[in-house]
Amino acid sequence: MPWCEPCARYLAPSAMTAEGRCPRCGTIAELNSISGRPLSGSDLRDLAGQDKAPWHFKLLVFLLVVYLGWRIVDLFI
Repeated sequence: MPWCEPCARYLAPSAMTAEGRCPRCGTIAELNSISGRPLSGSDLRDLAGQDKAPWHFKLLVFLLVVYLGWRIVDLFI
């Protein structure tokens, strides 16, 4: 979440300017990770690249397909 140090507040991404600056004071807002250290450009690319679905979602989709398949088979039997 973007943080403005001079204003001491968090900013929503939609509240920042197009350049990533604070609308109140104009300084560049820092993006911090969970550990509190600033994120670098490679960290941001790593976060954006993690678009895999979790295993339990895949399991639920598989079970839904099996259930609906059985309902179709049961319809004709």
